Amino acid sequence: MSDAATRRRGDAAVRGDGRADLVIRNARVLDVFTDAWRPGDVAVGGGRILAVGAGLAAGAETLEAGGRPLVPGFIDGHVHIESTMLTPEGLAAAALPHGTTAVVSDPHEVANVLGVPGVRYMLAASAGLPFDAFFTAPSCVPATALETAGARLDAAEVAALLADPRVIALGEVMNYPAVLAGEAGVLAKIAAAQAAGKPVDGHAPGLRGETLQRYVARGIDSDHEATELPEAEEKLAAGMFLMLREGSQAKNLKALLPAVTAATRHRCLLVTDDLEPTDLVGRGHLDAVLAEAVAGGLPATWALAMATWNAAQRFRLWDRGAVAPGLRADLVLLEDDRSFRPTHVFKDGRLAARGGRVCADIARRPDAGTRETVRVRVLTGEALRLPAPAAGRRVRAIGLLPDQIVTEALAVDPALRDGQVVADPGRDLLKLAVVERHGKGGGIGLGLVRGLGLRAGALASSVAHDSHNLIAAGVEDRDLLAALAAVRAAGGGLAVAAGGRAVATLALPVAGLMSAEPAAAVAEGLARVTADARELGALPAHPFMALSFLALPVIPALRLTDRGLVDVAGQRIVPLELP
Repeated sequence: MSDAATRRRGDAAVRGDGRADLVIRNARVLDVFTDAWRPGDVAVGGGRILAVGAGLAAGAETLEAGGRPLVPGFIDGHVHIESTMLTPEGLAAAALPHGTTAVVSDPHEVANVLGVPGVRYMLAASAGLPFDAFFTAPSCVPATALETAGARLDAAEVAALLADPRVIALGEVMNYPAVLAGEAGVLAKIAAAQAAGKPVDGHAPGLRGETLQRYVARGIDSDHEATELPEAEEKLAAGMFLMLREGSQAKNLKALLPAVTAATRHRCLLVTDDLEPTDLVGRGHLDAVLAEAVAGGLPATWALAMATWNAAQRFRLWDRGAVAPGLRADLVLLEDDRSFRPTHVFKDGRLAARGGRVCADIARRPDAGTRETVRVRVLTGEALRLPAPAAGRRVRAIGLLPDQIVTEALAVDPALRDGQVVADPGRDLLKLAVVERHGKGGGIGLGLVRGLGLRAGALASSVAHDSHNLIAAGVEDRDLLAALAAVRAAGGGLAVAAGGRAVATLALPVAGLMSAEPAAAVAEGLARVTADARELGALPAHPFMALSFLALPVIPALRLTDRGLVDVAGQRIVPLELP
């Protein structure tokens, strides 16, 4: 409906001589502009909010709110759809009942596998849904030169993506060492976003002081990687939007809530970043994050603005984010403002979900060209040999930290057998392998990891941020090989092996990252492989997500790629053996 038509129908709704498509009566309406709740009615027509006030004219349909909260549709300002293991339409069907009507997704996971065609697939698969999926143009494909990705996006390709109206920002600039070094390629991508009039998302784990100032000076004005309060406060003071992340593996909300004050709350967003389907189905989406934020002491009106208006303003989505005349009728009627459980979800004025179930028609979309992306030769035990260091020498190991994606760089005494470094489950030291899977040389990186907890068996996955090579961790080489073979046979996915054979597999054949099955089925499959991993001793709440981040060479401190161990601070490959 045109702006002029919206105004005419809004005038009629207020005067009482017009007929709205829908009137929601006797609601407690969130006013994000003055930080207040206001009793009243909301009239909707042509997909827009016509009027907000008391005693509005009757509509073709009427919904009695009974004094319950009526709020804007939730907007997740930073999420990777691929991390939900669902295709865009699968996420839409799963997220709408939780009140999410829009997401801003960085598709750099699928771009690292398929390049620009992967991003185009995400745009096509999400087009025309009763759910708005906006995207950012991936800025770092690959994330660094220390890994082998399936594709590479240059500045010209990024600029072409930014021309799409649903590509609304430059994606998180993960290669912060390149930004600080002034590398021409990454600066050209930032310049392309600025020329297009679109914001630039950041990714600056641990950056403080002079390095943070230099990073922000390049035009990067958001961050979702803060893990400690002083870091978050410094980023806000530097002019960044602070995205408080509460995902499946990275849980930073509790630590960062004190950074949200009356002075800073307008520049704070609630985001999930990486959310597994078991959490999405079992716990919820932004509704669950809102409940946690309010339980942590945040006023409900502040938290809701962070999940609606603030996200819309940050990404220049001027047509949404508030319950106000002329804006899109993306509305959520809640049971209360503590649990944030939706009873009704409206997208563009139409009922999209009710009572926890999606009502809108969401058809499965074609995914041609996204399959058969795991191009790995059959591996033998020889490929996993890790030669012993010189006598008496210690070796490097990656140390997992609970509920975080940052790691420790450990120095350990290796367990040796037959001239090789082997796993030592008694000390929670497992062998870790990353195998190039894009058909570009078949390189294999080997190392050790502490914190996964396996006492036997192995886990393997084709989800390994960000280049998404195969990654596996385990006790015995035969189980590592069996788990990797199972992932290869499935065309991508997750696998658990024990006794030299695969015992459970979750297939993710769409780019080796996603399943076209409904969320409930994917969550059930993930729960099954997770349970089998637990039987083998896995410690993290989300063992496969914890495993997936061990290959990401832009998060401190030590990582493993197909090219070897990476010292993230120094951005260099380092040997297993310490000097």
